[in-house]
Order: sequence, then C-alpha cells, then structure tokens
Amino acid sequence: MSHFSEDIHTPVAIVGAGACGLTAALALHRLGIDCVVLERDVVPAGSTALSSGFVPATGTRVQKAARVEDTAQLFAKDIQHKAHGQAAPALVKAYSEAIGPAMDALEQHHHIPWQLLDQFLYPGHSVHRMHAVPEKTGEGLMIRLRAAADAAGVVVLTQAQVLALNADDTGIVKSLTYSQPDGTEGRLLCDAVILACNGFGGNANMVRHHLPAMKDAQYAGHVGNDGSAIAWGLQLGAELADMGAYQGHGSWAIPQGSLISWALMMEGGVQVNLLGQRFHDETQGYSEAAVQVLQQPGGVAWNVFDNQLLQFAQDFPDFVVAQAAGALKSAANLESLAAIVGCPLMALDKTMTELNRLADSKANTASTPLEKQATKDPWGRTFKRRLEAPFHAIKVTGALFHTQGGLNINANCQVLKPNGITLPNLYAAGGAARGVSGAEVWGYLSGNGLLSAIAGGHIAAHAVAQKIMEKNT
Repeated sequence: MSHFSEDIHTPVAIVGAGACGLTAALALHRLGIDCVVLERDVVPAGSTALSSGFVPATGTRVQKAARVEDTAQLFAKDIQHKAHGQAAPALVKAYSEAIGPAMDALEQHHHIPWQLLDQFLYPGHSVHRMHAVPEKTGEGLMIRLRAAADAAGVVVLTQAQVLALNADDTGIVKSLTYSQPDGTEGRLLCDAVILACNGFGGNANMVRHHLPAMKDAQYAGHVGNDGSAIAWGLQLGAELADMGAYQGHGSWAIPQGSLISWALMMEGGVQVNLLGQRFHDETQGYSEAAVQVLQQPGGVAWNVFDNQLLQFAQDFPDFVVAQAAGALKSAANLESLAAIVGCPLMALDKTMTELNRLADSKANTASTPLEKQATKDPWGRTFKRRLEAPFHAIKVTGALFHTQGGLNINANCQVLKPNGITLPNLYAAGGAARGVSGAEVWGYLSGNGLLSAIAGGHIAAHAVAQKIMEKNT
C-alpha cells in the first residue's frame, strides 16, 4: 500500500476500499484508466468483511454451469416484489443487468473463484443465484479483492481519511482533502470522484433521525460508516433518497456478537421469545426480523433447531466461529430447552407441539377452506419438517447491518440534484447511494448490499471511463 505526502493528480479518486471501491478500481484498470483509492483503515475491510460475503447475480458463468435458468428480468422482479414495488426502477434494471458481467469480469480477469450456493433458497429469491468465494465469508471476499487489486497495481492509499470534497462554483469536484497518519493533511487532485464509502449506520444521530426503530439496536457494521458521503453530497446540492431503508438482521448472536446464518430459519429452525412463543414468519426475511426480535421482551429471541439443522449450519464458517465462542446451547429434551430459554415449559411445549403438527399436516394439499384453516400457521409459515430432540438454541438480538438510503443516483451512478440534473463529476455506489430496497426495512432482498456494491462499482467505473475517454478524444 502506498502513501503520498504531496499533491498528486489522478483521473479518478475512489473513496473507500471495500467491495464497491475495489470493484470500481479493478474495472478502471481493465479500461486503462488510472485511479487512486483512499481508505481510512490500515487494512481495507469495511462492511464487506463484516458481511456473509454472499452476492446475488444472474447469468454468470457458474450459474449457467449449474444449469440454473435465470434472467435479469426475473431478478429485477424478485427485487421489486420484496420492495413492494418501491425500489427505484432504473437502478433495479441497471443492477440486475450489470451484476452478472461484473462477477464474471472479477472471475475471468482477477481470479475471484465464485461458487454458486445451491443448497437452499434465500428468502425472496426465485432461483439459486447467491454466489460466494470458497471461504463463504465477507472477510474471505475482501482478502481476494485486495489480492486482485495488488496484482493489478491498483494504488490504495491507506490510513487516508477523506475530510472534504473541494469543488468549484460550477459543482465540479477538483480535489479531495484527506488526513494522513502523522496528523498532516494531503490533497488529491482528480477529474472524477466515486464515493464508495458506505452509509450512515455508524452515525448514531443519523440513525436516530432516519431509522428510529434501530436507535437502540446493536450496530454490526463498520464504524467508519459515518454518513460522510451524504454530508459531502448535500454540500454540493445533491438529493437524498430512501433514507428509511436499511438492512437489519434478526439473528445476531449475543454476547458473542456474530452472525448466525438465516439459512437455519429457511430450512426449518424457529425463533421463540422469552415467553417460549413464536412471534413471526421466520421465512419472510432476516432484515425485517431485526425489528420483530427487538419488539420482544428484552429485545431478544432464541434460535431453536435440532441435530439435522446443526449439521447443516456447520457448513457455514461464521456459524462455526460462533459455536466455538460458546453461542450454541444444547438440550436433551424440552425441559432442558425451556431452562436454557428461561421460559415456561408449558408454553414452549405448546409452541413445539403446534410446530410439529403443522409440519405433519397436509397444508399444501388441503382442499377445503376448513382443512386449510386447520393446517394454517397463524404467522403464515409453511413448515418443511418436524424439530426433534435433542435441541439446540442460540440467543440472538436484532442488529443494524448497513443503511440502504443515501445519495440519489441515476442508472450510471451519477449523483443527482433535486431537479434531476447530475452533479458534473460525482458518482456514488454501494452504501453511499440509495439502494434497491425501497424505503423500508422489509424491502431488503437477501444480498442487496453486495449487489449494489459490486454492480454499482462496476457501473460507476464504466460511466467514468466513458466520460474521460470522450473528453480526451
């Protein structure tokens, strides 16, 4: 990683070296455009390293090799269905079309070895389209992206916290001011800027104002997500959009502070509160589950599952880490499980008996309204299988992972003013910009964060490159 102490010029300055920033930098490298990436941390990690690292994409080489029939149109439909039609149509179209080529380019040119996760469907997805690197972690993805950037000779200026965007009277950003490890400030002259520094989840005041349901929630994102991109954009007259949208997660292990894969819920696990009762349809989505869990007594719940699901979960590295840290509690029977949860045995027995009755029922083949009513879960869930002793449980709470609102952008990731006019040379992608989750927590489709990071970084780089090449001809 390089350091500069004097003013230098680069065609493109990228703020943030997470998945979004490095994807953009690698795309610019392929297009023959020089750039400098400014990263506040010693080692680039950001929100990507804290995520599961799973990326939904359609039309990729690995998806085609698995003979999964999928299209950008179907993906876009799934995104809008989850967002109740509230996601920005131009961005939904742009991201669903760009993510496949972006992923293939990372594989073909930078040796990112994608794998298709086809053991289960994440909530809201019609087909298997979730991709991951072999480590199946966000940290593993970041290690590989950093290695790709190093191999390509991408200049990443670490320990460089951007303090300001310096623009002229016409709104053209001429340079960035950043702090250096020795306390001095540096200046980077540039022709264009891509903001790839995520959102405002680490800014308590902004969370309180825009996301009141999460004001007391644990924050599981990167502390550097302080809303700087939004502040800089506003200073230049930018418009904000979807500020009430965010990714929560209803399965944040406490006190270990680690993510428990929602695949457990999708494959048959349940959540019970301190009263021993279920309280929602666990298969609706892990983002809105954060709010549901926080509304329970003590703001906590217990993930309950059995041996078959434990074996399934141990294929996820994050789960293995949480288990090693002591998150997993095991019970030979319901009495022991009730003691672990701290709930009345009678209530828990009623919950589990009803769950197993529903699993045994013919809910999907019931023909009369009376039959359907008798086999219907009050929360609307269809159960795949029974849960059998011995049981396992993990105490969780609802957490805020990252925000999905930010600077309004068009399909080329150009930052927009309220009148729809673009700022001359300012681009934003990933968490710095509005996402494709609409305006509420329930609009988040699994993987929307890394979708907007990688597709957005890819799009922004190509848009910037085209503008620079047009200017030079």
